[in-house]
Amino acid sequence: MNQETGRGAGTIADEPKRGGFRLAAYAVCVEDGRVLLAHHASGCWTLPGGRVEHAEDPFDAVVREFAEETGCDAVVDRLLGVDSRVIPASEAHAGVSHQNVGVFYRVRITGGVLRPEPNGEIVGSAWTPFPEVASLRRSSLVDVGLALARSLPATGHVAPVPVTGLIEH
Repeated sequence: MNQETGRGAGTIADEPKRGGFRLAAYAVCVEDGRVLLAHHASGCWTLPGGRVEHAEDPFDAVVREFAEETGCDAVVDRLLGVDSRVIPASEAHAGVSHQNVGVFYRVRITGGVLRPEPNGEIVGSAWTPFPEVASLRRSSLVDVGLALARSLPATGHVAPVPVTGLIEH
């Protein structure tokens, strides 16, 4: 680390900040024409799930995150697919571009009771009928997960979701 600039060795002073990378696992839990959505403290709806920890398998991460955020136990029924997107600095919360790679799984609840995430950012979860999803302020992850669940593409890949209107990064 350079004592004067606070930058690592080999960093050029005018070089833009490099973005981050995030690997996350998300649960798509569908039942009777409804999807289970998590309500983030920001007011945005999203899928239960989150960061895959170092040395953790995404398969295990989605089960852990689902339990932490919803209070319910779940099992994975199948891998739905993978979504990779770069969020530009101008749209990123931290002001630095980053890449998010999301692994989406279809899950089924096996026990527990829905509740807010203790000491977390998920203030509640709700079963939401498919037609009502379009009227919610939501993460693009919701649309990606539902597209994967509906189409079950052999490649595990769907077209990028445009981030406009009620859809956010």
